[in-house]
Amino acid sequence: MRRMRVTRKEQDHLSRWTIKDSVELYGVDRWSDGIFSINADGHVCLSSYRGAAAVDLKSLADEIRLRGLTPPVLIHFTDILRRRMDMLVDAFAAATRECNYRGAHLGVYPIKVNQHRHVLEDMVALGRRHNFGLECGSKPELLLATALNDNPNAITVCNGFKDRDYVETALAAQTFGGRVFLVIEKLSELPLILDVSRQMGVEPLIGIRMKLSSRGRGMWESSGGDRSKFGLRTDEMLEAVRILKRARRLGTLQLLHWHIGSQISDIQAIKDALKEATALFKEVVRLGAPVRYVDTGGGLAVDYDGSHTNFASSANYTLGEYASDVVNAFATVCNETGIDHPTIITEAGRALVAHHSVLVVEAISSGGVCSPGSLPSIPKGASEVLKRMRDILNDFAEKRFQETFHDALEARRDALMLFNLGHLSLPHRAIVEHYFWAICRRIYGYIQSLEYVPEDLIGLEKLLATTYYCNFSLFQSLPDHWAVKQLFPIMPLHRLEEKPTVEGILADITCDSDGVITQFVDLRDVKNTLPLHPLRAGDPYYLGIFLVGAYQEILGDLHNLFGDTNVVRVSAQDDGYVIDRTVEGETIAHVLEYVQFDQRHVVDLLRRRIEDALKRGDLKLEESAPLLRKITQTFDDYTYYRATSPRRKPRTG
Repeated sequence: MRRMRVTRKEQDHLSRWTIKDSVELYGVDRWSDGIFSINADGHVCLSSYRGAAAVDLKSLADEIRLRGLTPPVLIHFTDILRRRMDMLVDAFAAATRECNYRGAHLGVYPIKVNQHRHVLEDMVALGRRHNFGLECGSKPELLLATALNDNPNAITVCNGFKDRDYVETALAAQTFGGRVFLVIEKLSELPLILDVSRQMGVEPLIGIRMKLSSRGRGMWESSGGDRSKFGLRTDEMLEAVRILKRARRLGTLQLLHWHIGSQISDIQAIKDALKEATALFKEVVRLGAPVRYVDTGGGLAVDYDGSHTNFASSANYTLGEYASDVVNAFATVCNETGIDHPTIITEAGRALVAHHSVLVVEAISSGGVCSPGSLPSIPKGASEVLKRMRDILNDFAEKRFQETFHDALEARRDALMLFNLGHLSLPHRAIVEHYFWAICRRIYGYIQSLEYVPEDLIGLEKLLATTYYCNFSLFQSLPDHWAVKQLFPIMPLHRLEEKPTVEGILADITCDSDGVITQFVDLRDVKNTLPLHPLRAGDPYYLGIFLVGAYQEILGDLHNLFGDTNVVRVSAQDDGYVIDRTVEGETIAHVLEYVQFDQRHVVDLLRRRIEDALKRGDLKLEESAPLLRKITQTFDDYTYYRATSPRRKPRTG
């Protein structure tokens, strides 16, 4: 049979990179729930929604920079909050119709997930048409809920440990016309609530947090189960009912609550909890408590990696399946027993706000092992170890790839020993390194096609990866990745019409070896590297870190005194977008205050140092004033790396 000849032009066409290839490579359509996509220019964009135009994130990043706010910058999209809230409400509305459920669904937003003012204000404003309420777990959060939750049809759920001040504030909030539920976390809170309510003359709305034996799945599964931190055991629930009956206040027990963990990746854990919760609900109602509300707590997972599995950073169920399971469980038990259908409350904080924040960082440089390219020649009279390394590379055979790797390791160790003894020069050692990494690259190129890779070669990909140094702090902006290895989708915001040719890892600018990202989302497994494009001089290279809206802002720390990043709030319009609000990141002066260093005190210390230098003659008098002025101007700078951006104006107010 005659073999068809493929021309060079046809080969180029077959190997040409397309935007569709980038969509598949970075999994945008899998983890973003249709919220993000890649446009014809090869830029990541916020997809259009309800008539609003798509928003080009690369163009947005450029505009933000022109406004004087340099990366890292956190972008909040109000439209995504609206979209996620609509999706949750619509899912429960569909489940209610399907199950002929006669109760209502009320969402509450847990303040702890993201407590920043603009996020809370958006959640309250957007939630007004759905009667969305708030959940609080501390006195500061309760004060915020009391001030913000002015919708009489929305509820406030009070969780967490409660002292007298907490209870008095909650009952006072109820006098404003709202429905405020005090959820008992431990039995000793019940007498306190009854006593304070008598003194204030306010009838409380009481809930009980049930300690289920059922547990969640994933990194936070210890939130549920017999050893969970919060909740009443079954014997304590019975005692609570007896206390209320003796006080003739059983009518105040109107809510049952449970929580089996955050980011519950396996739907079976939710099903198991529902079986136990509905059984307890049925029994408490039989005891005479007029329970009208059931609170499923948090745990609704976000599919960070887009694999739709029960992996800790994923979820093997949809929002629709979750809503259907919850509604069907209570419809079934109520229909079987004749109990009125209760109002179902959900506290889906992560699923509501995770998607709405994108951290934009800039890769400022790159580096790694010896770069690929032409290899240096072996000088005449060079040590035998150089010739041996060259021969190992030239004699490479695929059948002996593991043996080749071991030979190269041995030759490299011998070269290091010779260098340490002074028998190998620095230039010759550099030649050995070039050949060693060339051998590693050739071996890695071969083992990528193998079904099984020997254990001692599994880490080769990470060793060969190029490190992209990015202007951000992992500890400030992605604390969950550092602490519990939570995965977040990461990808370039532009150049996606180009094929990425570099396998990289990301390093932040903190002076900490933990400040690196070496695990990335993938459809089938966790990847050790991220496909990236070569950096180009004078051309900013932006990376987007997605789904960071839940917990990351509030949990971030001040490692190396890197403070909060710049924040921009964006709303899409029918003809583009509007930057509604900008919040400048913390200055050096601001973060120093966290560690009790007042700017004036530090300047005074600097003046003393300058005076001492003048006395010693190390500094001329005419040099001292400009030097102090230059140093003190730094207090008003952004805490992050600044290349060519103009000096920021001092803060006011």
